[in-house]
Amino acid sequence: MAKETLSLARIYKTSSFQSTITIMANNIKNQEEILAKLNIYELNEMQNEAIEVIENNKNTVILSPTGTGKTLAFLLPTLKMIDADNDNIQALILVPSRELAIQIEQVIREMGTGFKVNAVYGGRSMAKDKIELKHIPSILIGTPGRISDHFANDRFSKESIKTLIFDEFDKSLEVGFEYEMRGIINQLPNLENRILTSATQETEIPDFVGLRNAKTLNYLTGKKSKKLDIKIVSSNTKNKNQTLVDLLKHIGNNPGIIFCNLKSTIEEVSDYLTKNKLAHSCFSGGMEQRDRERSLIKFRNGTSQILVATDLAARGIDIPEIKYIIHYELPQRIEEFTHRNGRTARVNAKGTAYVLKWAKEQLPDFIKGATNANIANQEKIKPIYWETLFISGGRKDKISKGDIAGLFFKKGNLTKDQLGVIELKQDCAFVAIPVSESARLVEKLNNVYLKKKKVRVFTV
Repeated sequence: MAKETLSLARIYKTSSFQSTITIMANNIKNQEEILAKLNIYELNEMQNEAIEVIENNKNTVILSPTGTGKTLAFLLPTLKMIDADNDNIQALILVPSRELAIQIEQVIREMGTGFKVNAVYGGRSMAKDKIELKHIPSILIGTPGRISDHFANDRFSKESIKTLIFDEFDKSLEVGFEYEMRGIINQLPNLENRILTSATQETEIPDFVGLRNAKTLNYLTGKKSKKLDIKIVSSNTKNKNQTLVDLLKHIGNNPGIIFCNLKSTIEEVSDYLTKNKLAHSCFSGGMEQRDRERSLIKFRNGTSQILVATDLAARGIDIPEIKYIIHYELPQRIEEFTHRNGRTARVNAKGTAYVLKWAKEQLPDFIKGATNANIANQEKIKPIYWETLFISGGRKDKISKGDIAGLFFKKGNLTKDQLGVIELKQDCAFVAIPVSESARLVEKLNNVYLKKKKVRVFTV
């Protein structure tokens, strides 16, 4: 029977003195409590089978489309493997991107498991990593390059790591992390459980992973989703910018992603959308991590309804269900086509994938079952209602979402309908508010005290 509550005495050593700190650990939650906290009352077929298989097999491969809940499918059984009396890292989750590391960390925090979790990744200050890793987490998430760095500098013990998860393992191999992953596995002497996940099945698993007698769950049908419509939008000219604008006006006020192959194309499309007064955000590997995160925040909270992105946004990022995606440039491979399309028509929802094609452009063989779209009917796109404000205080300052809401209600004089999505980070927060209230709120709330911290407030 799992332990419900724990009292752990931990001894921390500093350079000048020893002190004994008794820490009352958070209640360790069981699966029913975690799901209730997440407002999930029934797992899907894949998740139920994955939990059963992981609990009864040392090596598991989960193949399932984007948006079907693979993260929860591997986290729930992994939590049961963690010994709450062990103060070392016990589960290591390797991911191909910063965004996916952040997303999984956020999911675990929202689960309220009672176990400490941290995410480390390239593009983030190494000093931040070192500070957080002074108090060792039970679960560590990271990109292979950053994890390798911490391994090389012996910043924590590897002896207790018994569970290794490769999330989106095919993408990690694709972006060249094989060397780092091999090195990481070679330094895990007591590894017992391996879990690999992917939304494609074409990738061969290298021998160094050590995946012997693995149980594979394959929920990839290889067929086009019945809930996904693929429509062709033809452009009379090679430059498809005006056709794109016409399509967006046809779609109206609905959130969606425009996929491009190149960063230079994103810049061109962004300039054209700006000229046509279409609010949007951009997302690509060439952007600073901070700017990428803010683009996603503004897309999630409705400050912008359009995200212009490379295939980096095709998976591994936390965004809500969207009605459509647009292939502004044709994908070069079926994997890219599949992952882009996986951003819409997820789980039980319907969606549309629009393919913009120049009249003389040849469609790839893997684009099948598409019909021609008629975009003659257009509507005026309504102006964006929301603006995003930055607050220079977060969880480490003991600030909660309730504290932020109280600030905007009491000192900002907003109504409940005027307060949008609040995203709380470790050291800052982002709040969606009406555009019409933005200037007034910045003037009124900047440099006020939130809890015991004086915070800066400004528009993003």
